[in-house]
Amino acid sequence: MTAELDAIAQKMVADGKGILAADESSGTIKKRFDAIGVESTEENRRDYRELMFRSEAMTKYISGVILYEETIRQKAKDGTPLVSLIEQAGSIPGIKVDAGAKPQPAFPGETITEGLDGLAGRLKDYYDLGARFAKWRAVIDIDTAKGIPSYGSIRANAHALARYAALCQEAGIVPIVEPEVLMDGSHDIDTCYQVTEWVLKTTFEELYYQRIRLEGMVLKPNMIVPGKKAAKQASVEEVAEKTVRVLKSCVPSAVPGIAFLSGGQSDEDATAHLDAMVKLGGLPWKLTYSYGRALQAAPQKAWAGKAENVAKAQAAFTHRAHMNSLAALGQWSSEEERKAA
Repeated sequence: MTAELDAIAQKMVADGKGILAADESSGTIKKRFDAIGVESTEENRRDYRELMFRSEAMTKYISGVILYEETIRQKAKDGTPLVSLIEQAGSIPGIKVDAGAKPQPAFPGETITEGLDGLAGRLKDYYDLGARFAKWRAVIDIDTAKGIPSYGSIRANAHALARYAALCQEAGIVPIVEPEVLMDGSHDIDTCYQVTEWVLKTTFEELYYQRIRLEGMVLKPNMIVPGKKAAKQASVEEVAEKTVRVLKSCVPSAVPGIAFLSGGQSDEDATAHLDAMVKLGGLPWKLTYSYGRALQAAPQKAWAGKAENVAKAQAAFTHRAHMNSLAALGQWSSEEERKAA
């Protein structure tokens, strides 16, 4: 079992490949579809995801796909299970298993991610449906005026992440451990650094207590960026240097790879930051991407719910995936971005 977990984790962070986060909840995908004037029906959601799973990007640049509960059970228009399309492309199907972040009792303004109850049974079902990795997201907000985040909230979320990871490994499923420090707010980059360091150290402490095999997991953290409303934004070089520094001080080298979330960054910023980090070199783990919006905003816009736009949307998705693949290899440049667009 451990050899199998390690092999899957290694494949998830294969050179030049990243993970597509296609696990938007029904509410989130409705917002995305509203923005492009498409009704969020089960059929439209299926058609949209199918066009991505049948694209050239899947075979070349995508190592795994995080699916939503609905999607892992859906069939393509021709009756092929969507999971089979992912496998045929040489990619690994995965599943989001948390039940979302809910207000944490006694901690106003903070959340705790739910979904541990009954998870062992659900993981068995997901394994039978073809899932070989899973994802659980903890959400940490920053509001220094209100003393957020608190010790209690960080500890509770880290503990839940570690419990989830243990259940996954027991079920033969690789856990993606995602402690996300949000980039909402007006905090500066150093505050993001301090909070992220605290969150990562606490998370790895809890993973140790829950006897998680580090070689059989993937970390999905935020990058070190100032809040969106911060007066002073940071250069690509500063984001890269500070993110690598905090990871080196917190993430054991036994972890095979780190797949960043984009967390609301623009498409190109997310790509440029990853590329700059890889170019710094001398890292004990692989760095790659696990983007949702930063891979999908362009194809969604190109598709706009119309069958005649499928090829155009696939080209837009493949372009974004290709740019991020280059970034994961430290070979991206803004010239490449323009050349291929």
